[in-house]
Amino acid sequence: MKMSDKKNVYLFVAIPAVVLAFFVGFYFGGKHAPATALDNPQATNGSFATADEFAPFWKAWQILSQEQVNNASTTLQSKVYGAIEGLAASYGDPYTVFFPPKEAKMFQDDIRGNFGGVGMEIGQKNGQLVVIAPIKGSPAEKAGVKAGDAIIAIDGTSTSQMAVDVAVDSIRGIQGTSVKISFLQQGATKAVEKTIVRDVINIPTIETSKKPGGIFVIKLFSFTSNSADLFRNALRDFVLSGDHKLVLDLRGNPGGYLDAAWDMASYFLPAGKVVVTEDFGTNREPNVYKSKGYNVFNSNLKMLILTDSGSASAAEILAGALKEQGIAKLVGTKTFGKGSVQELVPITADTSLKVTIARWLTPKGHNLSHDGLDPDYNVPITDADLKAGTDPQMNKALQLLGSQP
Repeated sequence: MKMSDKKNVYLFVAIPAVVLAFFVGFYFGGKHAPATALDNPQATNGSFATADEFAPFWKAWQILSQEQVNNASTTLQSKVYGAIEGLAASYGDPYTVFFPPKEAKMFQDDIRGNFGGVGMEIGQKNGQLVVIAPIKGSPAEKAGVKAGDAIIAIDGTSTSQMAVDVAVDSIRGIQGTSVKISFLQQGATKAVEKTIVRDVINIPTIETSKKPGGIFVIKLFSFTSNSADLFRNALRDFVLSGDHKLVLDLRGNPGGYLDAAWDMASYFLPAGKVVVTEDFGTNREPNVYKSKGYNVFNSNLKMLILTDSGSASAAEILAGALKEQGIAKLVGTKTFGKGSVQELVPITADTSLKVTIARWLTPKGHNLSHDGLDPDYNVPITDADLKAGTDPQMNKALQLLGSQP
């Protein structure tokens, strides 16, 4: 986490929502909204509608107010909030969302971690809610939830057209209570309903192990505020082991803090090498995050990174940087493709708007939000592998490293 020098906001790469909804680069702060053409009909900025352009809205407002049969039960405030929700949805971005008072409070609770959940990160692909990754040891993982599972219904309510944040709110709840979720696994034709008991989720950070042939493995589960320090300690153990072959396992890692990914990449890259670029489009100049120059390894290092569809956000930033800077190759399957920056802007004292303001680009300009990272060695894991308890992705990495001097 860091505080911007230019405005009183905090930068997060992730908000651990436990039904985790991580956002790579999340700004928590506020701005005052500018006056629009509704305040000033003479406004010429193309971002604002003229009185004539906005006339259809008022016409629809008037017809609904006069003719809709449920008009008496609809408040002026709910109409305004509904209009803002529709405006946010018109951008087609599942992470740009308006929070009315109840939802705004829930989101603040998400940030503070004052809630229970089932322990999975969810996202949206092609209009469908999907599991990015279950958290190790969580109720979701114990229930057999897998990365890539589509979420069809929550407590009997269809998720068709449901926003990510709405789904998160529906799944989250008090520890000890249960939620029924219908999943459609990849390649399946029939959904399976699972009843999962909510719990307080403890997110693991890192594990290390040694494999035959002088291969050291670091398994990174998430990018938390202390994961950079834990990663440094793991690298120290790797160096002290005398090994020079490293497997970094980022499978099922839904992301976390940008600063952690930035720090980790800096252990492998000389100063000045680009780690990631924060692209604001035409709104302003990009922020380019370059290696801090720790660069503790020489050319003897042999490194592979394991990825799958559960590798997202900060995990993709780290993997993308080390892949494109020639440090490591990727083994596994395509990553999720989640790398965008959200800012939380207060609209009223008890409502807020979460809006995507930027996207992350790899050193070679690959848009992580548009598409994930393709592995250099595509190695899927089949149901037969899972049942047999085999790990062909790790086996491939060990084979590749074992064949190198």
